[in-house]
Amino acid sequence: MPTAPLPPIATLGIDIGKNSFHVVGLDIRGVIVLRQKLSPGQVEARLANMAACLIGMEACVGAHHLSRQLLALGHDVKLMPAQFVSPFRKSHKNDFRDAEAIAEAVQRPTMRFVPTKSVEQLDLQALHRVRARLVSQRTAVLNQIRAFLLERGIPVRQRLRSLRQALPDILAQRTDVLTPRMTHLIEGLMQDWQHLDECIDAVTGEIEALVAADEACQRLMSVPGVGPIIASAMVATIGNGAAFQRGRDFGAWLGLVPRQISTGDRTVLGRLSKRGNTYLRSLLVQAARVLLLWPAKWRQHSFGEWLIAASMRLHHNVLAAALANKLARIAWSVLSQNRTYEPRTAAVMG
Repeated sequence: MPTAPLPPIATLGIDIGKNSFHVVGLDIRGVIVLRQKLSPGQVEARLANMAACLIGMEACVGAHHLSRQLLALGHDVKLMPAQFVSPFRKSHKNDFRDAEAIAEAVQRPTMRFVPTKSVEQLDLQALHRVRARLVSQRTAVLNQIRAFLLERGIPVRQRLRSLRQALPDILAQRTDVLTPRMTHLIEGLMQDWQHLDECIDAVTGEIEALVAADEACQRLMSVPGVGPIIASAMVATIGNGAAFQRGRDFGAWLGLVPRQISTGDRTVLGRLSKRGNTYLRSLLVQAARVLLLWPAKWRQHSFGEWLIAASMRLHHNVLAAALANKLARIAWSVLSQNRTYEPRTAAVMG
């Protein structure tokens, strides 16, 4: 007897792996009608002949590429943060249960989704990740040089410029405590330092060239404290900001709001939640700290009066985090409303 055809698939959950993808399909009633393991090359061919349906995946490496492919086939593809999928997984963890949990989670009307990144966004994001790795390696080299000098009783100020200026004189004059072997080691580290500087400058120059040709980045750079690095990192991360309904949501996603632990009528606000994109949050906090160095210029900004009042009652670190949150909300408004930052100094003075 011929086998009965499978019920039409309404929802599909795909668990992405390095060498294999696990697929679970649900019909309109939520019953599992498909469980299949596919190789990466088989996914697009398998779904090309399938009727358009809702497809869920975790936002991870390779998800954005596959999402663009499936969107081109007419499917409705949604990406979700992995931590929001975990509560839907039943019992012990395996790949098919992960795919089933994804299929269950993607149907929730209150689920938070991650927009599919374009190829340009992924390229820009890759440049930032390479630059961050190079900066981290340079910091490690500087710390090692400074530690070697401290072991010989030679303290150097922490600023990069101070170490750069002091090293030639130290190597030439402090031969009484620096052995030839140690001098040779430090000279080798200086060569590594120079090479990393050149690599960082090259990647930074490439980012700045992309920023100069991007309208959204140019509008973001009108926000106080936002330069090419922050503007490009924000565009690479959130695109036009459509994933957030308001700037407050973006600030909370970055982890720039207090952690809330509330029950009943009692509300407790703790330290910063530090959730979301660590890299972008650290850049915004650094921008806020730079703005705080110039109190004479605070009144030039639309938030100048707030900043002056907050500086009288908040600790410097708390003030930096609060200002970073405000900068994030302003930047989101600039992106989502397709406009430039308006200081409104005339209105404040009036």
